[in-house]
Amino acid sequence: MRPVSPHPISYVSLTVNLLAYLKKKKRTKNKCDKMILLPLTFALVLAAICTAEPAINEARPHSNRPGRFLSLPVPQKCANRPKQFNFRGHNYFYSGHVPAHANQKVDWLDARNICREYCMDLVSMETQEENNMIFRLIQQNDVPYIWTSGRLCDFKGCENRRDLEPKSLYGWFWSANREKMAPTNQIPPGWGFNPWSQTGHKKVRQPDNAEFDINGTNESCLSVLNNVYNDGIAWHDVACYHEKPFVCEDSEELLNYVANTNRGIRL
Repeated sequence: MRPVSPHPISYVSLTVNLLAYLKKKKRTKNKCDKMILLPLTFALVLAAICTAEPAINEARPHSNRPGRFLSLPVPQKCANRPKQFNFRGHNYFYSGHVPAHANQKVDWLDARNICREYCMDLVSMETQEENNMIFRLIQQNDVPYIWTSGRLCDFKGCENRRDLEPKSLYGWFWSANREKMAPTNQIPPGWGFNPWSQTGHKKVRQPDNAEFDINGTNESCLSVLNNVYNDGIAWHDVACYHEKPFVCEDSEELLNYVANTNRGIRL
């Protein structure tokens, strides 16, 4: 699978150090059939397409939040990041259990940026075991919904990718690590069930891009909803402007960057 072309947009100066560091890394990958290899430069500006918008049943106004970018990690925050639970060497936290974020609901991009400042990113449920862990968190704490790093490849660079068509089936990936998801109408390899909900606003299997029919907004981000449609805890495509709590997971890429640019730091 060939790489997605970078978005033709100017970069903020804050990205320079991170790009310089990662440029030194040799990243030869042969499992392209399993990944959407978004270049980091593109990942840093991916968020420019995500802007604040109104409630689902309203007309879309012009955004007052232009040009938003992914945040760089903050070394002190990384060293003191919340570590509420651990899975296979990665630390996680649920925003509702962290005093600084307990009453905070944010859109998808803001959630990513909060996580990234801690050398983390939104959670990516790549295995059934990890998914079940997040589902238990939601069930045991009666969490109504959370953001994940799941994203639809519907932005600049994705438009001529035959391997992603139809995008509702083949265009979803985990933005935290750029790993492609299994087709949405199939049980993922190694799983015993399909985590996408059987129903939603349009009473059809997810993802359904339901909000596009209401106000023209694409449902391009992946949220886990807790029985919102009497469907139990399940994955749903949701417009990225909605505000929700979130789960952060360690980002090896960001942790390695901070470790290599801050000698002696304990992460």
